[in-house]
Amino acid sequence: MEPVAQPSFSRLPLNLRTSRTVAKVQFSNSGGSLFVFVKSSLTGDLISCPVLFTGGKCGFTIPLVGSQGWTVQAAAMVLIQSFCEFNSSISHTWVDEGISPCFYFTLVPTILLTMSFFLGTLHCIFYRKYGTAMEPKFIPRSCFYRLQQFLSVLVLVQFLGGLVWQAASGAELPGYVVLYGCFSVLSWAWAIALLHVERRRVLVMDRSSGHSTVLLLFWAVAFSAENLAFISWYSPHWWWGLENNQQQVLFALWLIRYIGIGLLFFIGLKAPGLPRRPYMLLINEDERDVENSGQVLTIFLSLSKNLLGRTDDNQSTWQGFRKKVRLLIPYIWPQGNIFLQLLVLFCLGLVGVERAINVFVPIYYKNIVNELTDGSSWHTLATTVCIYVLFKFLQGGGAGASGFVSNIRSFLWIRVQQFTDRVVQVRLFAHLHALSLRWHLSRKTGDVLRSIDRGTSSINSLLSYIVFSILPTIADIVISIIYFITNFNAWFGLIIFICMTLYLTLTVIITEWRTKYRREMNQQDNIAKSKAVDSLLNFETVKYYNAENYEVSRFEDAILKYQLSEWKTQASLAFLNQTQNIIIGSGLLAGSLLCAYFVTEGKFQVGDYVLFGTYIIQLYTPLNWFGTYYRAIQRSFIDMESMFKLFEEEEEVKDEVNAGSLLYKLGKVEFENVYFSYTNGKVILQDVSFSVLPGQTVALVGPSGSGKSTIIRLLFRFYDVQGGCIRIDGQDISKVKQTSLRAHIGVVPQDTVLFNDTIRNNIRYGRISASDQEVEEAAIAADIHEKIITFPEGYDTQVGERGLKLSGGEKQRVAIARTILKAPRLILLDEATSALDTQTERNIQASLAKVCANRTTVVVAHRLSTIIGADQILVISDGRIAERGRHEELLLKGGLYADMWMKQQHAQDSDSSSDTESKDRQSEKLQPPSTSSGHHGN
Repeated sequence: MEPVAQPSFSRLPLNLRTSRTVAKVQFSNSGGSLFVFVKSSLTGDLISCPVLFTGGKCGFTIPLVGSQGWTVQAAAMVLIQSFCEFNSSISHTWVDEGISPCFYFTLVPTILLTMSFFLGTLHCIFYRKYGTAMEPKFIPRSCFYRLQQFLSVLVLVQFLGGLVWQAASGAELPGYVVLYGCFSVLSWAWAIALLHVERRRVLVMDRSSGHSTVLLLFWAVAFSAENLAFISWYSPHWWWGLENNQQQVLFALWLIRYIGIGLLFFIGLKAPGLPRRPYMLLINEDERDVENSGQVLTIFLSLSKNLLGRTDDNQSTWQGFRKKVRLLIPYIWPQGNIFLQLLVLFCLGLVGVERAINVFVPIYYKNIVNELTDGSSWHTLATTVCIYVLFKFLQGGGAGASGFVSNIRSFLWIRVQQFTDRVVQVRLFAHLHALSLRWHLSRKTGDVLRSIDRGTSSINSLLSYIVFSILPTIADIVISIIYFITNFNAWFGLIIFICMTLYLTLTVIITEWRTKYRREMNQQDNIAKSKAVDSLLNFETVKYYNAENYEVSRFEDAILKYQLSEWKTQASLAFLNQTQNIIIGSGLLAGSLLCAYFVTEGKFQVGDYVLFGTYIIQLYTPLNWFGTYYRAIQRSFIDMESMFKLFEEEEEVKDEVNAGSLLYKLGKVEFENVYFSYTNGKVILQDVSFSVLPGQTVALVGPSGSGKSTIIRLLFRFYDVQGGCIRIDGQDISKVKQTSLRAHIGVVPQDTVLFNDTIRNNIRYGRISASDQEVEEAAIAADIHEKIITFPEGYDTQVGERGLKLSGGEKQRVAIARTILKAPRLILLDEATSALDTQTERNIQASLAKVCANRTTVVVAHRLSTIIGADQILVISDGRIAERGRHEELLLKGGLYADMWMKQQHAQDSDSSSDTESKDRQSEKLQPPSTSSGHHGN
């Protein structure tokens, strides 16, 4: 071997010992960072070895690959390291078919640091001097912003990690490598700080939205610089050859940078961590909302938003993902049911079996091709074919979509799916019944039913897509990358990885963009269905006003708005599908060409090409549905938003933790200084105090809106009082369980609503455990039995929706029979006969008298003639008790009650006179004309 002649070398004395395979070299020096080059005079190969020592003797071993007993005469030169590598200079921009690493890794970090430091500092000064802190309510919460932060930190850490690894591994560490690492760490640290500043502060007068030009330009330049590495594809000075451990590590670090910076650039275009509209507009809109919205309107909008699940159109579907997952966990894992838990575990095990089958199917297909081309024996070929067909039978067509294992798993999962559906519906139904009357008066039945239906079905869809589609597909991708790297080479793994990354990233970005169209379509669908339900429920009113054409026109307009939103959704879906097809086709083309090249070079067999094509097509089959899965999951989250909003509705009236049951003794009712209002600012009841002794009847009268029905609702505890207290037998009703309170109270409302069921079941609703005989006895007591038996189906007659097949008097009698069957100790009559004619009212009053006999009764009356015999009459006016006493006493006072009595009596006399005159006119029409003979022939 001959020494390499370089003027910067320091010649060292060497002790050389050789064998057939290695040359062992020892030398001494005073210490320092040295690099030893040994050149073979036989082959001309240049062998280099880094030497880091502090003085004394140092030795190293040089492999003599290919030598056959040759004698080595060697000398070594030691090179003091410089800024660039040996035989390289920063002034050389193009070396050996590629960009000079020394030039590239010096220029790029310098530009990025200059840009981030100077432009970023100037930008921060403007933000600090002219900006203001952004209000937290305008800062969107997005998982993509967290991804931005993570990727920024990841890129920074890989720069630092790469520098530390090269120093610790003893590899050559030129000066430009140190500069590249240090400058990159500083520039990315400054970019992370700028990202944080833009999220927390804002230039109020700035009419633009999104990230600043400085940050976008930084990401764009950084990503463009990483793409320049492809120009040096054939250069031996770069890592593309993957010939040793150092090149493989450098390539892995570059891959992390490339993907991380690329994602940062594309996500940065959307700016998920910043408001979607200019901050100034958001402030102005918020101020106008505050100025123009009263408290009642605010409550209404809040209820509407919660009911319909209407959120910001630009809000990510994945916002609050962890909270949603926590709500779903009880439905994923069936607590307390060991059998279903074992089913879940077994189904998950079958999913793992399917992943293994997906690997073996293309492998055995490859073996069949190779055995056919190599001329293997029939026995060997038949065995391979049978094994392949067995795996294919287990896998099914495609990637396990309809194979034996998949079908078994789907069959076993039915029980789990039914459990989930049942639990969700029952819990939500129970929760809705626990909500306050205030919420139920503000809701829309059609919207609630749609929310329940779509929400429960979406949970099952979500679980199926995640457990049996998304996670298995991701597992297949990871397994395929590992398989092709270990059995083919890293290029195939890289192709699959890049294609998968681009596919998934663009799928997520585009799908997130089109979320607003899907949400808008749901809202328009809710509106259309609500109008249809509202119109059908008011069928008679529509007929009264001959408004069929108007209702049809309203419904058609709602459908047109829905279809416009639907068109936007479908158009954006077509764009997403085309993008996915381009990525999948490009990846398949690149991999097939590369595999065909290796086959022609003799490095691969024909079976390897068949394996690659089979495996990739098998992989792309579920991947082609990945966008559909993601959209389905996103749609499920959107559909679940309304249901989650229902779950989030707070129970306004709650039992205390240690609440006991009501101990009903005599039935004394006391109102003590009660205050109540439905909304802040308008008091409905103020300082209301009265008592109802056991067995007494107290009547509440007064103008409409004075608070009479509110007293009934407070006593039944539909609401809690905001001041004072209500007692029954000395017990504060807010301190007892609601079920025990309501078990002792019977209510006959003004508007009796019956279930769409038989008359028998509607009466039995007063006491579910009652027998048929008890039901009929209650009907007899309510004076409805004789009418029921005249119906063709008797007690089994269907009453129709809301009892529309019965007259008003018949419905009231059914409600009275229901209350009689309940046998309550306290009766509440809320204008029970005000909507009936006089004769029907008199008949109903007789039945009510039987119900209220010897029971404490509170009556809200419109017709004063019905409460003449009340033990006490309370006249309510403007939320206060204006007068109290018996009928005769109040008439003598000549106050508000006396005025109401006189007006009703006058109106009743007028009605009676009108009825008499009408009957007289009718009689005159029916009488024959007079034929007196006294008028003829005198």
